Amino acid sequence: MNVIKTNSGRPKILYALCSGGGESPSYKVKGLEAAAVYAIDNVGLRAIVSDTLSPRVRPERRNITAHQTVLHSLMEQETVLPMRFGVIARNAEAVKKLLETNHKSIKEHFKRLEGRVEMGLRVIWDTSNIYEYFVSTHPVLREVRDEVWNKSTNIQRDQKVELGRLYESLRAADRKECTEKVKEVLADYCEDIVENTVKREKDIMNLACLVERNQIDEFAKGVFKASKLFDNVYLFDYTGPWAPHNFVTLDLHAPSSKTKDKDSESDDD
Repeated sequence: MNVIKTNSGRPKILYALCSGGGESPSYKVKGLEAAAVYAIDNVGLRAIVSDTLSPRVRPERRNITAHQTVLHSLMEQETVLPMRFGVIARNAEAVKKLLETNHKSIKEHFKRLEGRVEMGLRVIWDTSNIYEYFVSTHPVLREVRDEVWNKSTNIQRDQKVELGRLYESLRAADRKECTEKVKEVLADYCEDIVENTVKREKDIMNLACLVERNQIDEFAKGVFKASKLFDNVYLFDYTGPWAPHNFVTLDLHAPSSKTKDKDSESDDD
């Protein structure tokens, strides 16, 4: 087994938390800055880390990719609680304190997430012009649009604003209705669902689904079943498996007995 040279006094980039116990595994994957990835164990828990000389890590593509690569490698072997990108502990002792202080909360998360992964589902309106699609499928919008634009010589700004508001409200209502239909179907194929914010005009929903690792194929069947409720304009795209980012609600903190430690550990949250 390769011996990894580490420096306990250096800052540690945290990638994930795992159940501890037994001999620490050897990780072949490299972390940020091409550093070796290794484990720090305490109170039956394990933190997966790498050393760094930097107090901060920049959210550059190469760094984010390295972080995700480590997580993907880890979750192939066991259940992990992923840490968000950029979490740095002051040193090895700070990592151990973090595990000890938050032991109960971490254990509760493992109990809920053991053997489970996250699957993503994104649904969009697959059309070249979403506004014209809504005009063609919503008579009330078409009527108001025609009424406004037929006044070609004297269109008031407030009329345009009201037309835009009507379009937005119809789109929001359709999103909600579609999302509820899909969630109702997927409830039989996953244990929990988180609705993430949609960002683009054509986005209908962006769901994170908690699925048992051995039920991924069944989840895919559920997605297919849900898609049959809609016509071809609705494009379904599922991804994963991922580490269960959207289902980890850990609020990690350092011991409050030492003000200095508490302030310093703000980067460890």
